[in-house]
Amino acid sequence: MGKIRPPEPVLLFIGTLYSRPEIFDRASPLLENSYGEILFISPSVRWDYSSHYRNELGWPIFRQFIFFRDTIDPGALADIKLHTISIEEKLSAGGKRSINLDPGYLCLPRVVLASTKNYSHRIYLGKGIYAEVTLLYQKNTYQPLMFTYRDYQDTACIDLFLRMRKYLEKK
Repeated sequence: MGKIRPPEPVLLFIGTLYSRPEIFDRASPLLENSYGEILFISPSVRWDYSSHYRNELGWPIFRQFIFFRDTIDPGALADIKLHTISIEEKLSAGGKRSINLDPGYLCLPRVVLASTKNYSHRIYLGKGIYAEVTLLYQKNTYQPLMFTYRDYQDTACIDLFLRMRKYLEKK
């Protein structure tokens, strides 16, 4: 018979997409107030993997990741996604989001993202939120899966997650 054990703590991150840096600057303190001290903010890089968000966010679009110092219980992911949606709504203008906030977590064996969209590879968490494993740690690196977003497959992105994994290992 299996024994119920508490989950290992995980490192929370928020992937952001925006076109106006001042919106990112408004979102960051709101996220820090909610999730604690920020450990690391990745450099802003141009995001041109899709035109999906162009009409809503504007153009050009930039990507930054925010990692938080304190670990969380992975069971909190659905509530975190709901809260980031409320921040997106607070920062929206004219019925359109000005920033996309996608929470996820990193643990030693994988990177998990939260979503409101159901799809074949996503698992329902409750409250209208789904989760997907987007990267698996194998052979000393993170490996993308069949449905992994293209930007998460990028070497720079994987290197970032590897650096944050080292932080989590020490913690």
